[in-house]
Amino acid sequence: MKCAILLVAFGAAGRQAQEALRGVDAQVRTAFPGLPVRWAYTSHLLRERLALARQKSDSVLKALRRLQFEGFRQVAVQPLQSIPGDEYGEVRAVLEEVAVSSAMRLELGTPLLNDEADVEAAAQAVLAHLPAERRPDEDVVLMGHGARHPAMSRYEALARAVRARDTHIHVGAMSGPLELEALLPALVSRRVWLLPLLSVVGRHALEDMAGEAESSWRSRLERAGHECCPILRGMAEYRGFAAIWLRHLAQAVARLDGRTEGA
Repeated sequence: MKCAILLVAFGAAGRQAQEALRGVDAQVRTAFPGLPVRWAYTSHLLRERLALARQKSDSVLKALRRLQFEGFRQVAVQPLQSIPGDEYGEVRAVLEEVAVSSAMRLELGTPLLNDEADVEAAAQAVLAHLPAERRPDEDVVLMGHGARHPAMSRYEALARAVRARDTHIHVGAMSGPLELEALLPALVSRRVWLLPLLSVVGRHALEDMAGEAESSWRSRLERAGHECCPILRGMAEYRGFAAIWLRHLAQAVARLDGRTEGA
């Protein structure tokens, strides 16, 4: 029975983000030789831009329908999302819709921070990928997207896990209870490192985190008296984070009939 892998990302148009996703693609193809790998993007705006540039711009639904037309009956779907929030729920809803209306067997991999084991693995990845120039007494702030969703508790769990390992590392988010103002009182170093807790470097990292606007996290940290050092690398560019997504994909592939874990 024909089996394929579908990777799902919000997407970003920048060259760095595209290269990061190509890096994940290469790791997946190495881990699962012989399985075709396809992509889908949840950002409607990005799909429009890709379509205008005559590049493949499949939504999750379109990608699954295309695979169905090509004769694939088993598909492991792995989103590159951080938490099981609204966007992940939308991907799950599409899979349920397709499963009802077709004979396809679909397995959905879990997001980066799905359970406590993932949180611990992500905390280890944070420590493994800190800037080499950062001194042990310097604060590090990680900026995630955040959500007004119960799954926001995953960010809070990650914050606790990293602080248990290094009290100068702080996890924040653009929305929810971990906004920057809640972190400022805990920052004690003159120099503060600012990193995106985002899959790729896109508008949020370039503008909301490191931009020159007064509302950016960089500007707000500087107004609070800190020297801010942004690092523009997304989680998909670090093997420690990518390994978590690949482990979840391996579990989804293993659940398909006749497959065993290969990552």
